[in-house]
Amino acid sequence: ALTALALPLTTTAAPRDDILGQYAAAAKSASPAFSRFSAARGEKLHVTKFAGGKPETPACTSCHADSPRSAGRTPAGKSIDPVAVSVSPTRYTDAAKVEKWFKRNCADVLGRECTPLEKGDWLSYVISQ
Repeated sequence: ALTALALPLTTTAAPRDDILGQYAAAAKSASPAFSRFSAARGEKLHVTKFAGGKPETPACTSCHADSPRSAGRTPAGKSIDPVAVSVSPTRYTDAAKVEKWFKRNCADVLGRECTPLEKGDWLSYVISQ
């Protein structure tokens, strides 16, 4: 019975592992000194305010709330499900969707594309939450 309960977690973890593996390969290619992603760096990225993006979205927390376990809200008022995997277990299992949202959100917050290191760190953070 325990195996049956663990199965959904296993099937959703594999795509996340693949996505993180792709970001790790890209991070290693960009910097041979890369060794691993850091949830602590991901948390810092999540809460830091940046000046390069849109004024109404200077941080990930502008829309996604301070706690990744809490629901967020877009500037237009639309609700956003929590980004923490513990609360939203099906998140980050579709590589195309992950890339789509990184492209949009990094441009809005940072004013540029996120690096593979930033993507992997942030994903490591929300997966750990």
